[in-house]
Amino acid sequence: MELDHNTRIRAQNDAFRQCPEMAIPYGIDGTIVTTRGVIDLFGDRLDTVTRWVRTYTTFTEDNDPEGTHDFGAFKIGAQRLFWKIDYYADASCTYGSEDPADPTKTFRVLTVMLAEEY
Repeated sequence: MELDHNTRIRAQNDAFRQCPEMAIPYGIDGTIVTTRGVIDLFGDRLDTVTRWVRTYTTFTEDNDPEGTHDFGAFKIGAQRLFWKIDYYADASCTYGSEDPADPTKTFRVLTVMLAEEY
């Protein structure tokens, strides 16, 4: 059975977010970027931030209306953080992907940021 477009994007996003090094052999390529604000606040605890992003499951109609699992918001202590996946045609990140459901046409960039950096 053929998966619909958003279901394919969601499956690829989840694989990439949860374990990027394991997604690459399946053709899901990308990079993870952490903003200066996150590094400054959590430098010695970045593993905690990474764990929150990898294990995030709080997707709702409000924060994931397309069902693609490309955005999340969470708190560590009093600090609110966001993560966001953007889709590019290749690693140069010059142009957007023509089809984020096609891993051969998509390079993902997952950015982890403080809410105020959004």
